[in-house]
Amino acid sequence: MLRIAVPNKGSLSEPAADMLREAGYRQRKDSRELVLPDPDNDVEFFFLRPRDIAVYVGAGTVDVGITGRDLLLDSASSATEHLELGFARSTFRFAAPAGSMTDVSQVEGRRVATSYPVLVQAYLGERGVRASEVVRLDGAVETAIRLGVADVIADVVETGTTLRAAGLEIFGEPLLRSEAVLVRRTGAEPAGLDVLTRRVQGVLTAREYVLMDYDVPLELVEQAVAITPGLESPTVSPLHNRDWAAVRAMVRRVDTNRVMDSLYDVGARAILVTSIHACRL
Repeated sequence: MLRIAVPNKGSLSEPAADMLREAGYRQRKDSRELVLPDPDNDVEFFFLRPRDIAVYVGAGTVDVGITGRDLLLDSASSATEHLELGFARSTFRFAAPAGSMTDVSQVEGRRVATSYPVLVQAYLGERGVRASEVVRLDGAVETAIRLGVADVIADVVETGTTLRAAGLEIFGEPLLRSEAVLVRRTGAEPAGLDVLTRRVQGVLTAREYVLMDYDVPLELVEQAVAITPGLESPTVSPLHNRDWAAVRAMVRRVDTNRVMDSLYDVGARAILVTSIHACRL
């Protein structure tokens, strides 16, 4: 039975649960449940703190887990990224009082406050920069400078609004671009991981694509399918009216309306779009 660690709270929790539900796995009915067997799918879920998941996976206590790339790297555990999951994207950046710093080299000899000390120390070390101290804080990092705890902060940034409100300004290149990832123990391929991987990849593809159907005159089929080539090749079927054909193809969701416009201009009609619930490629 594959043991899967799932975030029990925070920004990763709900999207992770949604993805697993779409992949066909059982869901807990009570948020206080810490362990959820799913014998029909030969898996068992363990609901853990997101920051601890990579540690448990690295130790072999659980087989795989869903966590953030930033949390994985900061854990320094024997776990490795297996699959990007496409949600909870963020950027990890340095920030300091507005106008005070422009480059990471200026962190030399300064105090840095962060919730990710391992990640920050590794980043600075790779660039030969020595901070006088890396101060670990569990939250509200943006107040550290005003309270005199640090000279610089390193934190997850989404819009930067909170930093600007605190009088801080981002500087230097991003330390890391993070998102939710599926992690496994380094060097290990637990039984059942292949099935989980295919299911999750099916969800990712279903979210990225839609199914587009349309009718088009036979003499225009080649022009139309050039617009909707599909993943391998579109399906082209005859209609009762032998002068027309029906075409079906997968199209990227973000391109839906642009593709519909192009098809209409070519001469296609009865253009329909359907969401994909699940798929295997």
